[in-house]
Amino acid sequence: MSGMLDCLIVGGGPGGLTAAIYLVRYRRDILVVDEDKSRCAWIPNSHNHAGFMEGINGIELLERMRCQARQYGARIDTGSIASLRRLGDRGFRATTADGVELDAETVILATGVIDDQPRLPNLFDTVQRGLIRVCPICDAYEVIDRKVAVIGHGRDALGEVLFIRGYTSDLTLLTLGTPMNLTADDRAKLSDLGIAIVEEQVERVTEEAGRITKVILKSGAELAFDTLYSALGTLARSTLAGQLGADMNNQGRLAVDSHCQTSVPGFYAVGDVVEGLNQISVSMGQAAVAATAIHNLLRQRDGLIPPGRTPADPKPKLTEETVLASDAQDAG
Repeated sequence: MSGMLDCLIVGGGPGGLTAAIYLVRYRRDILVVDEDKSRCAWIPNSHNHAGFMEGINGIELLERMRCQARQYGARIDTGSIASLRRLGDRGFRATTADGVELDAETVILATGVIDDQPRLPNLFDTVQRGLIRVCPICDAYEVIDRKVAVIGHGRDALGEVLFIRGYTSDLTLLTLGTPMNLTADDRAKLSDLGIAIVEEQVERVTEEAGRITKVILKSGAELAFDTLYSALGTLARSTLAGQLGADMNNQGRLAVDSHCQTSVPGFYAVGDVVEGLNQISVSMGQAAVAATAIHNLLRQRDGLIPPGRTPADPKPKLTEETVLASDAQDAG
């Protein structure tokens, strides 16, 4: 591809696709490069996405968003960006896994995170049927008063089991044989709440009648649950950001400003790869902010923002004086 893109979007999940929709409607030349590995595709049926009263499957949501972006002319390629570097003081050069070089004035990173999933056969199918869940913020409402086990062994697992305790009292924490390393106070708190801890190794999980019913322990003991939650943590897909030297926390998630720009000028990040709440609605909101900030940055380049205004704030701020003046003018 020749020429310089206005924006290269790396990742085609809800964040990347929302940014694409905004930018093509801003009449910007953009390209989405997507590995087709969005975490959203694992969602069996989201009930907290506004506007879908009966819920929506993650794969269907992604397809709807791709169709909408393409309707306005967005280009979405399946592929992988292997490297990313600055082009002097303006723009970036990305190299795909196939060796193709792409130049862009700005970049949005929307690569998300990878869940550390339990090693179980047919995992994707099991998650799609809601037998293993990964997001209690999204769907703990669906396990009210059910018998639930949380798989994990770190502080994340402790936090997740305490969160789910607000929905059901029948809870077990499975550590898969890894010592929990809890303080005495933590164990006492779990005990007071009636949350069992099983630190024995799990040999296998079996399913009957369309739901997980048995967790077989190494000792041969069998435990039955309606639902399992995986709380083994996530890995941020921020390698490209690291190549640019962008600021991130100790979990590899990016720090961004109020316009979703990272510490590297022209390099933006949205969605789960950004530190904060992992939710589709958050990702989409960040994408709208980033896309608009990029559009205004490019408008400044083209001389379409009045002098004295910043790209991030193309409109004058209202002050008490300007409001009073406007009221006086209206009254006159």
